[in-house]
Amino acid sequence: MPAEAVIDTDTLDTQLHRPITVRVHHRREAPQVAVVPEAARLADLAAALINQPMLRRDLAITTPSAIRAAVWHTGAQRRVRQAISSLFDDLPRFSARTVLTGSQGFLAGMFLSPFLAALLIAPELVLPVLHPVLSYLYLASLLLRIRALTYRRRKRYREPPPVPGPLPCYTVLVALYREATVAEQLVRCLKRLDWPPSLLDIKLVCEADDEDTITALQAQMLPRHMEIIEVPPAHPRTKPKALTYALSGARGEYLVIYDAEDRPHPGQLQEAHKRFCDLPPDVACLQAPLIITNARSSWLSAIFSLEYSSLFRGLLPMLSQYRMPMPLGGTSNHFRTQVLKEVGGWDPFNVTEDADLGLRLFRLGYRADVLRRQTLEDAPISAKIWMGQRTRWFKGWAQTWLVMMRQPRGLVREMGLGACLIFHLMIGGMLLSSLLHPLIFVFLAQGAAAMMEAPAGSIPVSVIWLFFVDTVNIFGSYLIFVALGVSTMTEHEKRLLGPRWMAVPLYWMMTSIAAWRAIIELRVRPFFWKKTPHQPVK
Repeated sequence: MPAEAVIDTDTLDTQLHRPITVRVHHRREAPQVAVVPEAARLADLAAALINQPMLRRDLAITTPSAIRAAVWHTGAQRRVRQAISSLFDDLPRFSARTVLTGSQGFLAGMFLSPFLAALLIAPELVLPVLHPVLSYLYLASLLLRIRALTYRRRKRYREPPPVPGPLPCYTVLVALYREATVAEQLVRCLKRLDWPPSLLDIKLVCEADDEDTITALQAQMLPRHMEIIEVPPAHPRTKPKALTYALSGARGEYLVIYDAEDRPHPGQLQEAHKRFCDLPPDVACLQAPLIITNARSSWLSAIFSLEYSSLFRGLLPMLSQYRMPMPLGGTSNHFRTQVLKEVGGWDPFNVTEDADLGLRLFRLGYRADVLRRQTLEDAPISAKIWMGQRTRWFKGWAQTWLVMMRQPRGLVREMGLGACLIFHLMIGGMLLSSLLHPLIFVFLAQGAAAMMEAPAGSIPVSVIWLFFVDTVNIFGSYLIFVALGVSTMTEHEKRLLGPRWMAVPLYWMMTSIAAWRAIIELRVRPFFWKKTPHQPVK
């Protein structure tokens, strides 16, 4: 069936879910209706063709895959326009397309300009105020992680009960860009998923001009439940835009996101389905833990594995238990598909779309929970690649914080005061503490020098207390970071980590550099997506 002969309409994408019939307009012939005959009605169709011979001219028999291919091609430009603009048009308060609103820009200029001027002209007046603010912010973040550490020791996993009845269709979306090297590994891992192939809807979402990746996937002889979706080139060139483009064709009741380099546990879909059936409908997303397997490759990947362990197996389970907002990871998010569509999908202009979507779900009355079965990943092993990825993350977190803070009072009403404070600690506090992390060492050194110079009896209690807080912040934050990560690791992971946890201070200094780079990029290239290259596991 020639794809160009199908006319695009507002309802055409329904044929992506259940391809039955489309109208075909030929250039020099009368229009026809292309149909996919149902097996149960083949006898009726045969009888109709015998009794009404003219139907032979008006009907064309085709296949579901042919209809889907024609519909994807015909509606491509409309679909990509919708992927780019639908969130901004329908729910503009959630869109990062506007980096700073007029009121945010005005307030930023009104407060930051005098602050920076005072910092340059009279730092002795600004630093005594900035010092306790930053120190107590660090302390609050530290207390949150201490709570996660104690919570971890009490956590007991409850296996979800079996689900009676037939399984639903499950959609798997994988966004790929310049991923030809991992195509074979990806397809092999997706084939291992424990779910009936007839009920799997796997979409490998590629940029249409990424010929190398598309060719590599086609060479894998993909089974019928896997299809390549080609996204027309359009700015912004981001992962969330590609995912939102493919979302219109998702056929599954549930949907999961994987990255090209992921090796998900084969039973992850089964666990997610059981959990969704066991949990109330307001649980719209389940986050699987991400585990780094190449911790031995470099000190960077070792600390990265520690960081992922503390986040996905320490902090996020605690937040889910207390029904707090969860900034999702960029992969292995399982969704109720209908809810995902209702909230607008992913923001194509947010370069950390996972955190943004998790917080948007919470604002709209939904929440997230966690899974036990993991997804394996490899971390960057070079400083250049790590810095590019971390800069993009910080830029996206800054975008998310700015979007959330457009209406602060409304945000408190939507989230509740406690959840709003957690959001500020997880996103705003992390950004600010990363940006100003080197200052903590300056404050600590100043406090130590002041106490050594002054007589012991003349030192104010507030100065001693602040020095104590700074000391706890520096050494306590490093120790809790390591303790939370190690406490959630297996013995094998601990052996891979080895003594390289001692590089945490250097890692945090690099994080500060990435945060400053992100602020600069937010000004000059807000929607630029820095690609992280991947290699197959040997």
